[in-house]
Amino acid sequence: MAQTASKPNPLRLFDITPDQIDRVLAEFYAQIRRHPQLGPVFNGHVGTTDAEWAAHIALISRFWRGAILREPGYDGNPMRAHMQAGDVKPAHFNPWLDLFEEVTNELLPPNTARAWIMLAHRIGRGLRMGVEDLSQPAQHVPKLS
Repeated sequence: MAQTASKPNPLRLFDITPDQIDRVLAEFYAQIRRHPQLGPVFNGHVGTTDAEWAAHIALISRFWRGAILREPGYDGNPMRAHMQAGDVKPAHFNPWLDLFEEVTNELLPPNTARAWIMLAHRIGRGLRMGVEDLSQPAQHVPKLS
């Protein structure tokens, strides 16, 4: 049975609406595009037109809706995308998370912002570890913290 707006999915991770997700992502990526360190990396992969960014934001919205609200629709692989990018570096993750925290705290109720930020940090930590492993020699023992 499909979930309705009046009856949210009981498996969702925390209380947030699809509109709130979209609003945060629109503002976050508007700031990413202008960011001195992250903008060139993202613009190099996403593109520079509004249409290219709208498609990227829609993709990432499907990711977060799946991760948080348990909605179907995202079938990508974030780890592969970040590892194959080539110019995504471990040093990019802290400014990415800092900006995400700033936007999320500005636009969402405190409990919702905190829950999403915690999830973003867990996902970011995993992605950073994957990117770090790429720069290590094959015989290197991975850093797990």
